[in-house]
Amino acid sequence: MVRYSPQRCFKQQFFNPAIQRRRFMKSYFDRNTLRGNAITQWFFHSFIIASFSAYGGLAWATTEISTLNHALSAQQDMATASITEQTPRVKQVNFEGEYASQNARHIANWVIDSGDNRSMPFVIIDKMDAKVFVFNPDGQLRGAAPALLGLARGDDAVSGIGEQKLSNIAPDERTTPAGRFVAALDRNLYNEEILWVNYDTGISLHQVHTTNLKEQRGQRLSTPTPLDNRISFGCINVPVEFYKKVVSPAFTGTNGVVYVLPEIRSLREVFNLQGGEQSTSAK
Repeated sequence: MVRYSPQRCFKQQFFNPAIQRRRFMKSYFDRNTLRGNAITQWFFHSFIIASFSAYGGLAWATTEISTLNHALSAQQDMATASITEQTPRVKQVNFEGEYASQNARHIANWVIDSGDNRSMPFVIIDKMDAKVFVFNPDGQLRGAAPALLGLARGDDAVSGIGEQKLSNIAPDERTTPAGRFVAALDRNLYNEEILWVNYDTGISLHQVHTTNLKEQRGQRLSTPTPLDNRISFGCINVPVEFYKKVVSPAFTGTNGVVYVLPEIRSLREVFNLQGGEQSTSAK
């Protein structure tokens, strides 16, 4: 018969690797411990190594810690994958290396992601940068070019301006209004093809006219700065070749949408963006 000895029982429990492993793993693999921050995990790792190294258990402790690290890494990967699956991807328009402002990119992405163009070709006119972008219905960029715009800054048209003679329009009324417009090809009084942006206000997108030498419209389109691109009565003037090779083919046989970005008001206000969608100030 083996006599009961408190000292013997204590030694068996304290130095028995199986008992110590079960006790340690029960508490260490608790979910709250797994979710601890990096500092807490480091503290426990150090404590484990120091404790077990005193009793010849360093190799075992290191192996267990390595296993725990793998478990933590796998748990983090699963959490990241779950978040990624739950977050919807916003469609991104490829500008093909063409420079575009943050506002232009935001509206282009919003158009494609929301389907606001209704499967029609669309144009983005960035008044701040005096630049025009033409896209296919799927958001593929057909081309981009500088543009001449209304002489006056502003996002609204004067009431009844479409019925006035050009000579009667004051300089401060010569704005290119911002907004979303359904556009179509047509011909003006001179039998020249144009893209009607807003018939009521007399705003169209057309080839640049260089007959008035004093205005130097051709030279203004060639300069690298948009500061001298405000000269028209409100219409959008683009290079002749750009109109013929990009604008006209894109809208032949179909309507389209023209988005004129604001320069004073916000994108959210002009395009009625929802509260959850980012809106960049145009100022």
